[in-house]
Parts: sequence; structure tokens; C-alpha cells
Amino acid sequence: MPVAFVAVLVAMLIAWPSVRRWGSRGFVPIGAVVAVAFVALLAEAPKVLSGAVPAFDLPWIPQLGVSLSFQLDALSWAMSLVVTGVGALVLFYCSAYFTDSEPSLSRFATLLTSFAAVMLGLVTSDDIVVMFVFWEVTSVLSYLLIGHTSDRRESRGAALQALLVTTFGGLIMLVGVAILVVDNGTTSLTQIIADPVMSAGTPWAVLMIVIGALSKSAIVPFHFWLPSAMAGPTPVSAYLHSAAMVKAGIYLVLRFAPGYAQVPGWHEVLVPLGLVTLLIGGWRALRQYDLKLLLAYGTVSQLGLLITVAAIGTHDAAVAALALLVAHSLFKASLFMIVGVIDHNFGTRDLRALRGLGRGHPLLAVVTALSAASMAGLPPMLGFLAKESALTAMLDWQHGWSVWVTAVAALGSVLTVAYSARFAFGALSSRPRKTGSSNVDTSTVHVLVDCSQPQAHGNVGLIGPVILLGLSLLLAVWPTGLDHLATATAAALPAGEHPLHLALWHGFTPALGISAIVIALGALLFVLRRPVAKLQARVPDWIELSRWYSATLAATDWISARVTLFAQRGGLPGYLGTVFVAFVAALGLALLRVQLWPGEMVPFHSVAQLGIAALMAVAALAAVRARRRLLAMLLVGATGYGMVALFTLQGAPDLALTQLLVETVTLVIFVLVARRLPRHFERAEGIKRVWPKAVIAVAVGAVMGGVALAVVGARSQTPISAQMPDLAYLEGYGRNVVNVLLVDLRGWDTMGEISVLVAVATGVASLVFVTHRTGRVPSISAQGQRRRRLQRLAPVVEPVTGALPVVDPNTGRPVSQTALQRTIDAHDEVDDDSTRRSWLMAGRTLAPDHRSLMVEVVVRLLFLPLMLISVMLLIAGHNQPGGGFAGGLVAGLALVLRYLAAGRYELGEALPVPPGVLLGTGLATAVGTGALSMLFGEPFLTSLWWQATLPIIGEVKLGTPTLFDIGVYLVVLGLVFDVLRSLGAGIDEQSVSDESIVDDWAEGVR
Repeated sequence: MPVAFVAVLVAMLIAWPSVRRWGSRGFVPIGAVVAVAFVALLAEAPKVLSGAVPAFDLPWIPQLGVSLSFQLDALSWAMSLVVTGVGALVLFYCSAYFTDSEPSLSRFATLLTSFAAVMLGLVTSDDIVVMFVFWEVTSVLSYLLIGHTSDRRESRGAALQALLVTTFGGLIMLVGVAILVVDNGTTSLTQIIADPVMSAGTPWAVLMIVIGALSKSAIVPFHFWLPSAMAGPTPVSAYLHSAAMVKAGIYLVLRFAPGYAQVPGWHEVLVPLGLVTLLIGGWRALRQYDLKLLLAYGTVSQLGLLITVAAIGTHDAAVAALALLVAHSLFKASLFMIVGVIDHNFGTRDLRALRGLGRGHPLLAVVTALSAASMAGLPPMLGFLAKESALTAMLDWQHGWSVWVTAVAALGSVLTVAYSARFAFGALSSRPRKTGSSNVDTSTVHVLVDCSQPQAHGNVGLIGPVILLGLSLLLAVWPTGLDHLATATAAALPAGEHPLHLALWHGFTPALGISAIVIALGALLFVLRRPVAKLQARVPDWIELSRWYSATLAATDWISARVTLFAQRGGLPGYLGTVFVAFVAALGLALLRVQLWPGEMVPFHSVAQLGIAALMAVAALAAVRARRRLLAMLLVGATGYGMVALFTLQGAPDLALTQLLVETVTLVIFVLVARRLPRHFERAEGIKRVWPKAVIAVAVGAVMGGVALAVVGARSQTPISAQMPDLAYLEGYGRNVVNVLLVDLRGWDTMGEISVLVAVATGVASLVFVTHRTGRVPSISAQGQRRRRLQRLAPVVEPVTGALPVVDPNTGRPVSQTALQRTIDAHDEVDDDSTRRSWLMAGRTLAPDHRSLMVEVVVRLLFLPLMLISVMLLIAGHNQPGGGFAGGLVAGLALVLRYLAAGRYELGEALPVPPGVLLGTGLATAVGTGALSMLFGEPFLTSLWWQATLPIIGEVKLGTPTLFDIGVYLVVLGLVFDVLRSLGAGIDEQSVSDESIVDDWAEGVR
């Protein structure tokens, strides 16, 4: 089992560079690595089928009893084989489906392989909390995969719909998980199911978990998100919506059935909803003309049948459910891939427009027909074997609902045969079809596409469908291995006198008779498809739950807008005033009530402290009275530097250094933002409007001071900080208490803080680059290449009124002739020789009146020493003042100097790495350091140390806190770099763009 996990993680890590290097062909090595995971899991067959359960366990949160425990029982093994086997084939299929020009292909490959890894973790996890974490991550990844083509509104809406529906069910499921954990006193799924503790809350907990399963597997009333998800790429549908994500709910029901199938409400909720889903999905599939949508509604219908059989909770039902699950994964993934091949080769999925496909492409026709036959449940396909087993299990169910459930399932199977025939004949028929239909607009003209000619893509995309079809035939003719697996899966459920075994032929049984009737009626329903279409056309559209979903979102938006208009009036000052008044009222009353004041208070320890405090107060009051924004910013900065002086006087050099650097960077950011704001504040307000603000300000200050005193006065025991020096030296091997505290003793807090920094950097950049953002940093070399490309596109750049704009190949946006000429002229002087003679690479891009030779020389001389100081602070931080945070800020200030001296292009020359790479690498380094300790059997983020005495050098200590600090360093540097790029270079670029717009408009007027 560890080999499979490692293989999938390796595939996830190589996905981005592989596809970035080889384009769509990069999916082949990724698929090969996932196939290695499939083979490794297949090698576990002797152990699993013999009843052994391979497992491994890593502690994660010992205080809560949560651990990264994984096991391979029969059910987990079957799901893992489906996840890795179909996943490998889908990845191979991606190499034929996508072209090298597909946008964000590397990101798609990483997300798809990440989904495979997460899904593998979900089905093998033996800890219910860890399983839930994986459960929710699948929803997030499906959102990103469905919305791959983010420029299409349809894709974005479908992705959001899938996310909202599945996470809604997931949040309800979380409450059920918490109840079961508390009642059973363990997070182990094996113990919770094998020996369940029944309490008054158990039925409610099970119902909440069932709701999570229903939402994930698209069961009524949550079924509408799955057809909408067809807006995503076909590989996503072939994997997530046939073999992986939608099977998670089925897996959960099969997992919980041995322990909770007899809990009140289990059958009453799952069985009726499953049967209703079976009928609704099949009925809706009969009116679809888009082959992909037809399969989507067919998937909804089949999931309804699956959830019904799995919910019965008997030995025979579990055997049939597993056979159905495997059969559905094989034929539905195959059919989705076939639809992708048809769409790519012939440019349409409309079954009314296809003609001659069967005649011109015999292999495609055979694979399509046999896969559709398995979906319809025709012999000798695996779908027939599984459907007959399900009918047998329903008939043998010792329950009053047995006959009715079997009858409804048979009716749903009739619909399945009909829409399977609709798919096969619609895709392969050679006869021209009429364009009118009773349930569509007869004015629509459907252009027939001749599909009889060979295509350039050939049959490469059919490799996956052929393999899946071969497995379906093999498992139907020789079901021994599948039968052993299904029997092992159902071992924990009560078996009858004659337990069900999978076989293609059981003799003349009631189930066989029902299957024959179903096939006959399904064929008849297909023949009568025109009257059926007229009947469907009479069904009103308002009963569609997707419309209710849209109406709910619209109503929510309307209510939110009205509440916002009512509650949030007065702009930013009003919001802050409301927050501060609530703060003063709540905490002020609490302080007056508890009255925890220290017994002895010392106003100050030295006259210097009193003087610094007085200067800070004067600066704060002056900032309030300042009318110019820049002056107010500098005065606010003065109060921050006063805190630096106070920290220094109190003997806290680390805090003083960090405060100094933070205050400096913050001041720079304020100045950068102020460039887009008016120089002066609004004119002075009257005393009637000023005094409420003054009262609120004084009250907030008084309450904050009172809180500080109350916290000190409430202390009744010796604070833990008294032990920090000893803990830092003995546990963290460092003498700098502050840095050891950040990277060792409270590493989890620091992990959360740097995660927030990454989120802040992303948010700031998103606000500035609203419509367009690339990972590249502007630089001289990149701008020179852009200039040369523009010159090749437009060799004659004389501004001509009304001329068509040139498209900038770097941004994809049109460039007018005037702006094009300005871009070329601005950079004609910047060549290799001139940049070599400049003190700073981008110095010559600035206008002469904006340049300062002295500043450029000073910055050039200071940059390298500052970078060395930052590295020194990083390395020495464990024992001396410094650390990753301070080092990253110093390096960021060095970049600030380069930017202030030579403008936005100097950033790319100083650090030609995208900020996102720094942020991601830093966060990954910190997380990887924490995970490294788990490989040695220690909890996450436990420090590991290596100590030795080397010749000449002497005693050497190396530990993971240093690696963690490097991650912090990179995140802080990336944050400063991204903020500079956004609020500095980004605003500069927008300013130039604004000027260009004005100039172009003036040129047009002339």
C-alpha cells in the first residue's frame, strides 16, 4: 500500500513540470506513474482476498486521537483499483484529448493527479476525521476541474453549483461525524462500524452522514449539479463523474451499512430517494440530444440504483452493489471518453447532427455499441451480470418493501435500456434525421456532419475505452475474481442460506425473467420515442430543481443587497464607528464588572520611556490634525518607530528589529497606495461631526488600556514565559527565545501566520490585477522581446485614425497604433550595451528628470550587502537576534530600494522569479518540514536534530527548524515582492495605460 501512495504523490509532483515541458504528451508519464500505483495495489490481491487488512498508521493530532491511519480491506481495495486504474487511463486519454495550446494545461494536470491522490486517501482512510478532510478536498478540486475553462460563464457557474451543493452536504455531514466520534469515543472507522454505540443522537448523526453521501453522489434532491458539471472538460466527466467522486457517496453507504443499516431512518431515506433518482435520471436522459448530457442524466439514474442496492444492507445486496459499482465505472468512463473523441473529431455532440459515424469508423462503432450494451444490461456484458444480481438481491430482501422496490427498479431499468439505445443509435445511425421534433424548437436547423471520413486523430483516444470494454467482457465471462472481492466486501453483513455469487448464468430465475421483460419494454420504449417526446414536452419546466437552485441564489443575492443597504450606511467611517462602539460596549462593561486590576502598577521604568511615549502621543495627535496624506503616513510611522525604541529599552532586540522592519515596509506600502489617492484629505469637518469620533477614539484607547491591565491582574500562576529560556535551550537547541518559539515551540501558530501572508499577497494582487495577471515580473529583457514581437506584427506604426488595433501577444489585449508607437519608442534606447553601462539595469527606462545618479549608485552598492545581511539574520536567528521573518523583511527592503531607484522593470532584473513561486515554495518548505518528522514516527512539526563533531569545524547541530525558517524567509520575501509588484509595478502599469487611453482618445479626435 505505501508504494501506491508514493506513486500517486510522485505523479502529483511531476504533473506540472511534465506537462509544461512536453505539452499534452506530458500526460503519458503521469499516467504511467499512476498505473504503477494500480499495479502495486493489484499485487495486494492475495492478502486482501484472504481476509488480511494491510494498514499503516501515523499520529497526527494525538490530543484528539486523530491519526493518519489507512487500511486496505476488500471495499477500500476495490475502490482504490477503480480510482487508480480508471485514473491512469483518463490521464493517457488526456494526451489525445488536449492540444499543446490548451490554456492552463499544467494546472489541470496537477489538479487531476491531486484529485486522484485525495480520492485514494478518502477510500483508504480508517480515521473518520481524516476521511472527512479528504471528502471536502474532493469538492474543492472538482470545483477547480469543472471550472478549468474559466473564461466561460457556463463553466464557472457549473463549478460553483457543484461546490455549493456538495459542501452544503459536507457541512451537515461534519455534524454527524462529530456526534459519532463523541458517542463512540474514537475516530477509528473500523471501531465505529464494528461496535457502534447507539444513543439518542445516533439516528440523527447517521441521517446527517447520509445527507453528505446523497449530495456527493447526486441523489435527489441534489442531482441537478451533475448534468451542469458537464460544462467541464470530458476527462473530468470520465473520471470524477463516472468512476471517482460520485462513487464516494456509494462507498460511504457501503462502509456504514454493516453497523448502521438497521438504524431508524436508514431505509426510509435512502431507498425511496434512490428509486426516485433512478426514475428521474432515466426519464430526463430520454429527452437529451447532447450525447454528454444524455450520459450525465444516465449517470444520475444509475447512481440512484446503486444507492438503493447499497442501502438494503444485506450480504447479497452488498455483493450486487459492488458488481454494479465496478460495471458502471467501466462502461460510463468508456462512454464519456468516446463522446470526447466524437466531439473532437467532428465538432459536435448533437446526435441529430451525426451521420455515417458507424460506417466510417468501425472500431469506434463496436466499442460504442458494446459499452452502451453494458449500460443497458444486455448479455454477455458485465452490466447484465450486475443488474441481474441487483434484482436477485431485491427479490430476496426480507422486507415488506421488497416487491415494490424490485418493480420500481425494473421500471427504471426499462428507461436505462431506452436511453442506452438512444445513445447508440443516435451516435452510430447512418440515416439522415429530420430536424424537427415535438419537444424542441422546429425552427432550429441542424446541419448534418458527415462522419464517414477518416480523421487525423485516428483511434488514439480509443485506447482507454477499448481497455475498459475488454475488462467489462473479461469480468462478465470470468467473474471469479470479482466474486471473491464482492464476497469479501459483504463479509460483515448477514448472509442468507444461499448467499449470492456472481455469475453470467444462474439458470432460469425470476431475475432473468425480469431482465428479459425489461429489455423488451426498453426496446419498445425506444421505438415509441416520438410519442414519449410529446409526453415529455408537456411536463412544465418549473419542476426542475436546477431552476429552484437558481431562484434560491437570486433570492439570496436580493436579500443580501437589501440587508447591506440597510445595515451598512455611512461608508468606511460608519463601519469602523459601529465596530468600535460595539467593542467599547462589550469589553467596557466586562471590565467594569470583573475589575481585575493589578495590585501594583509602575508608570514607567526610566525617563527615556516617558519621553518616547510623549513623542509618540504628539505624533499621533499631529497625524489626526494633518491635512496631507503623506505627512499623516509619516507621523503614523513615527508612532511605530517609537515602539521600536521602547522594545530596545526593555531589552527585546528581536521584537525591536522586527517592528523596525515591519514599520518600514508598511510605510513604503502606504506611500505606494497614496500615489493613486488625492494629496490632501477632505476639507476639515465641523466640531459637531468631529467630537463623536474623538469620544469613540478616547473610549477605545481607554478600554484597550484597561484590557491590558486586566490581563496582567488576572494572572494567578507563574506564567509559562518564565520557562521559555530553558525550553528554548533544552528543547529547541537555541538561545534566541523568540525565534525558537516561532519555529519550534509554537510552529503551528507560525504555520497559520505564513498561510495568512500567502492569502494576503494573493488578495492584494487580485484586487490590483482585476482583469489580467500573469506570473511574469516586468523586466528589461522581457520588455525587449515584447517590443521586437510588436515590431514584427506592425512594421509600419504610423498612427492612422480608424486603423485596426494590433493584438499584444503578451497580454492578448488590443494595442492601438499610438500606444504601439509609444511602447517601441520608449524602449528603443534600451539595448544590451546601454544596460551594461547603467548602475541599475532599468535606469534608462526612466525619464531623465525622474533619475538620480547618486541614488542609483547608493542602491547598487547597498543591495548585495543587504541581501547578505538578510541571509546572516536567517542563519544566525536561532541563537542571535534575527530569524526567517526578519531576514525576509531585510531582503524585501533591498527590493524596495531597487524599485524606488529604477522603477518597475528593475524588479524583474533584481529577482527574475515570479512572486507566486517564492510564496508557494516557502509554504511548501514549511509544510514539508513538518511532514518530515512524521516519516520518523513523530507528530507533525516535531523538530528533528542532527548533532556531530566534525574535524576542524567542531560541534555541528543541524535541525528541521532551520528548514522551517527558510520557508518563513521565502514567504515573507514573496509577500513583499508581490506587494511591490501589485501596488508598485501594477499601479505604474495602470497609470501608463490610463495615459495611453487619454492620448489615444485625443489622437482619434484629431
